[in-house]
Amino acid sequence: MTTQEPEHRPGKGWLAGLATLTDLFAYPLRTSHYVELVNPLWTTHRMHARVVAVWDETRDARTITLKPGANWRLHRPGQHVRVGIPVDGRHYTRTYTISSPPERDDGCFTITVKKIDGGRLSHHIVRHLKVGDYVPVGLPQGDFYLPDASPIQPLFITAGSGITPIMSMLRSLVLQQRLPDTVHIHYAPHEFDTIFGKALRELSAEQCHYRLHEIHTRKQAGNMAYFSREALERFCPGWRERDCYACGPPGLLAVLEETWAEAGLSQRLHIERFRADFAPIPDNAEGGLVRFTQNNIEVNADGQANLLSVAEDAGLNPAHGCRMGICHTCNTTLKSGCVRDLRSGDFINEPGAMVQICVCAAAGDCELDI
Repeated sequence: MTTQEPEHRPGKGWLAGLATLTDLFAYPLRTSHYVELVNPLWTTHRMHARVVAVWDETRDARTITLKPGANWRLHRPGQHVRVGIPVDGRHYTRTYTISSPPERDDGCFTITVKKIDGGRLSHHIVRHLKVGDYVPVGLPQGDFYLPDASPIQPLFITAGSGITPIMSMLRSLVLQQRLPDTVHIHYAPHEFDTIFGKALRELSAEQCHYRLHEIHTRKQAGNMAYFSREALERFCPGWRERDCYACGPPGLLAVLEETWAEAGLSQRLHIERFRADFAPIPDNAEGGLVRFTQNNIEVNADGQANLLSVAEDAGLNPAHGCRMGICHTCNTTLKSGCVRDLRSGDFINEPGAMVQICVCAAAGDCELDI
């Protein structure tokens, strides 16, 4: 690993003390707000990253290399990060898995984003984010990572963009020269749709302990095109003795949970979801009139759309992050009325209760402190 030349930016110690003093003169802002005008990476009141490279992985997926600023910390392979994206004069936040290993020696990290049909943010990142742009970022989060101490023989099962956290793990293990006996089953429509396809195939050719099984669902016939117990036994006969790390669409993850539960091995299955696992919505579910009290805006909502999307459709931009009930950035106070938690189906109707608007829907008229 090479030694990275330090970037010239305000450091700690006496400079931090000087910033504290100058904050008195910058009130009601902070010195960091003015430093941001010179170089956003030097700010301390919020963290930025600069886009230093972009790379097209497939026709609809792109890897973005980001240089983070002050107060960044190294991630654990498999963790994710919140990224802020300004689009059409509004600021949005999404959560993306870090696809690079923490062992990089250039101080950068990467996210790999697949364009989703109808997805405003993913389309902007894949098609319009360019070198030199600055984006706000959060710190790495998440508990989907390999254990440090206990050696394991992992089975990775991924599909589509679910490859991203696993790629970070694989790259890290290779750089640490401790890649164990590993089996990897990956699903993609075609060979050219496989994100990191070339890198995975090179890894399979170079690393004797890594066995890759690519399944191209549009080319396979019958049941072998999708995950099944039969396919699992074929590709990894010793799957019961391995710890499985899986990431992909909800349908795949549901089948994996069922398979491991039937075998009595649920504790050996580790899953990373890109979307919340919602409970079935009752046929008689009704919405209502939602009032956002801070903005004095009222809008009708059905009983299915999450309240974050209802607010955004009404022209608001509430604080949010993961959009799946993990980070709690979107927590909002319920002033009155009733909402339904889309994950459990439970009702929340106590005034003053905290509501995660990304995973709750209106269940009658309600007022939210937004």
